[in-house]
Amino acid sequence: MSSAEAPELSDGGGLRNASRPLTVLQALPRLDIGGVERGALEIARAIVEAGGRAIVASEGGRLAGRLTGMGAELAVLPMASKNPLTILANAGRLARLIRAREVDVVHARSRAPAWSAWLAARRTGTPFVTTWHGVYGEKEPFKRLYNSVMCKGRPTIAISQFIADLIRARHGLDPAHLVVIPRGADTAAFAEEAVGAERAVALAHAWGVVEDARPLAMLPGRLSKWKGQADFIAAAARLKSRRGPDFLCLIVGEDGGSGQAARLTAQAAALGAQDVVRLVGPCDDMPAAYKLASVVVSASTDPEAFGRVAVEAQAMGRPVIATDHGGARETVADGKTGWLYPPGDAQALAEALDRALSLDASARAHMGMAGRARVASLFTVAAMQRATLRVYEAAAGRTFGARLGG
Repeated sequence: MSSAEAPELSDGGGLRNASRPLTVLQALPRLDIGGVERGALEIARAIVEAGGRAIVASEGGRLAGRLTGMGAELAVLPMASKNPLTILANAGRLARLIRAREVDVVHARSRAPAWSAWLAARRTGTPFVTTWHGVYGEKEPFKRLYNSVMCKGRPTIAISQFIADLIRARHGLDPAHLVVIPRGADTAAFAEEAVGAERAVALAHAWGVVEDARPLAMLPGRLSKWKGQADFIAAAARLKSRRGPDFLCLIVGEDGGSGQAARLTAQAAALGAQDVVRLVGPCDDMPAAYKLASVVVSASTDPEAFGRVAVEAQAMGRPVIATDHGGARETVADGKTGWLYPPGDAQALAEALDRALSLDASARAHMGMAGRARVASLFTVAAMQRATLRVYEAAAGRTFGARLGG
């Protein structure tokens, strides 16, 4: 696509006749599975439900149909490219889109798209907002400059207090330009009572555990070295030597062609843990997956910027074991809704698993209720949506048509 061409737009058909709705353009690389993508869709839905117009500029992906199905619009652009010439060309394309669709706020969610979006916002005089989603590396001076665009939002949204502290420490951003809006769980979907027995049984059949009475410890997440699956397997081997094979550790997530699944399978065999460890691949019904679990683990060796696994599992009433750094320090109440352990410490993880699997029904229920209450009060998608829409209203100087709620 040349810089003279306009982006292709597709929409859900329900907003084009609206009378000057408050319009928000979100910019991100792709619409595949991930925290950035899920956040963009959650906010797009909230914009539409509030009477606004939601536009997402990206390369498209698996979630594109879901986006347009909710009444939002997709502007197809090469937003994933880090090529400086493409970034500059995208800035021109976005500026034309902003003018044509009378965009009130531009919201960037990733660095390469943010440079294009920031340039377009400056050219058109449009308010610019960013969300800092990750723990971006800054070992090289160029990376610090590259990341700095995420501080140009007015405001910059941090997805956890951990990320807010990181931004201030690295970039010295004025606290007046920084707001913390935690991610959250959809408490309507991630709720014990919302998952029918048939869904849980179907998943148990698919994973071959329907006749296995052992309690399940579950680690969800893309198969990657930093997600800690190797530590989980090492902990399972240690736990087996302590209590025998009376439990099962499930690793849920896709390999993505990395070969990590084969390496983890070989590790389990080498440690004699193949009877207590099972890799089950990706899952499209995570509420049902959590319902099968006795305890859910987040073993990331690098700090999570937020970490939805811990929050979603607690929303389902499941105790959580997480590494003691990053966002988990905010989402998991150590000893009350789960346990925190030192990153990379397989022995400590084994001990936490032993405690979790040894809980009686009353103690597990009490911990589960505490987790649900914590999520309901601090970490819901609805609260995140309301807070973000208020940021848009403040930036645009006008309100959405519908009342935003509490």
